[in-house]
Amino acid sequence: MTREDYQDRLERLRETVIALGDLVRDQLADGFSALFASDRSLAREVIASDRTVNRRSLEIEGECLDLLALYQPVAGDLRQVIATFKIVTDLERVGDLATNLAEYTLASTGSAPTLPDVDFERIAALALELVEDAIEAFVTDDVDACFAVADRDDELDARCEAVTERVVRTLIDLRVDGDAVNSAQAFPTESDEWPLEDVLTDVSRTLVIVRDVERVGDHAVNVAARTLYALENSEELLA
Repeated sequence: MTREDYQDRLERLRETVIALGDLVRDQLADGFSALFASDRSLAREVIASDRTVNRRSLEIEGECLDLLALYQPVAGDLRQVIATFKIVTDLERVGDLATNLAEYTLASTGSAPTLPDVDFERIAALALELVEDAIEAFVTDDVDACFAVADRDDELDARCEAVTERVVRTLIDLRVDGDAVNSAQAFPTESDEWPLEDVLTDVSRTLVIVRDVERVGDHAVNVAARTLYALENSEELLA
């Protein structure tokens, strides 16, 4: 094939990655929406959409392998193909985490109390913004934006750590009376009392949600790091 054909394939590869990024971003946003609204129908849509994400990821990875085998790219082109292969893996894993959120929604009974002083929606918004910013850095070839994603991930990590500490303090402060928890301070509700099993279920779900949200940020940083590597042959952000 001619050089023009090769460049066309590289450009199409880039466009497919951008499209995958948009799809994963929407999947994650819907996963959070389903979780916060207890929307079981939307949760099922998120889970179903993961099949499309997985299929497209495999297609892009196959195209990367074809380019490596057929053209044996060097220098910047080689870094671009390698970075693309890695970016697709991280985007696919963000999709998996969005699916986790949907599955938590389906598993929830909706009866557990919400931990006080935990701004889940702000943490979720920050994680979503990191994914959006990482994709935009890839689209615009913006080196500074790559570093900005890594910096903002520190904020997300700090917020997630604070939530985890809050959960631990709540567990310590719980006053157990028979089979129920007197939750006047830890879990204020109309009845000020919840079955211990419900409280522990809520706490466990909180911890796994926070873990997954933090991982979303990690994958966003990975996307930014691969973009930086493709642009400047820099491994500064690579874990």
